Amino acid sequence: MYILPTRQPEFPAETDDAQGVIEWALRHVDELAISFSGAEDVVLIDMACRLARAGKGRVDHDRLSVFSLDTGRLHPETYEYIEQVRSHYDIDLEILSPDHTELQALVREKGLFSFYQDGHSECCRIRKVAPLRRKLATLDGWITGQRRDQSIGTRDRIAVAETDAAFNGRNGSLAKFNPLALWSSERVWAYIREHDVPYNPLHARGFTSIGCQPCTRAVLPNQHEREGRWWWESVEKKECGLHAANRGAA
Repeated sequence: MYILPTRQPEFPAETDDAQGVIEWALRHVDELAISFSGAEDVVLIDMACRLARAGKGRVDHDRLSVFSLDTGRLHPETYEYIEQVRSHYDIDLEILSPDHTELQALVREKGLFSFYQDGHSECCRIRKVAPLRRKLATLDGWITGQRRDQSIGTRDRIAVAETDAAFNGRNGSLAKFNPLALWSSERVWAYIREHDVPYNPLHARGFTSIGCQPCTRAVLPNQHEREGRWWWESVEKKECGLHAANRGAA
């Protein structure tokens, strides 16, 4: 059983060596998974697969654990992209779904687009946060594609490696790794081009940050990359709850 370090220095130091952070996590964390949804996350998958092929870490390719959240409201292109990634890397990609009873109750009471009136938090809690919480409760740690410059006020202080303050793992504490925390969007896309990494075709149509179809739109030139998410809400609310602890750190 992996015992989570109680002191931050035992985690990887603040570094932009994303592949090194992933390798450290693979070596030290028993039940570990990569959360996948967008361009940053597939970079992590690409790095992890390269490590597995090279025999580094403690996880071979067949045991590489990746999961993705299916909210039921994703773009058709996103569903096709998920399957493209599954096939391209020949990985088991676990799809997490919301509890149908909770979802039916929400839709019955408020309809399909209540988030435009009363905010997205309730819908995201049912479609995203609850399935994620159930998954993380089976893990010792998870790897995300968060970057500090993605969202002003909520992600600008995230650590490369930390103890998750919002969710618990199978034995209590949960390790959380953000290997791309110090990367820029330009660096992510340079990696994608250099290594021929698959990406969602919506990116080529101006969607810089992609979530559910009703809550995502393309951004204009010079707009921040997350301006297209929940555009009717204020900047400090542009998180769905998957990284709830970020609000407290900002």
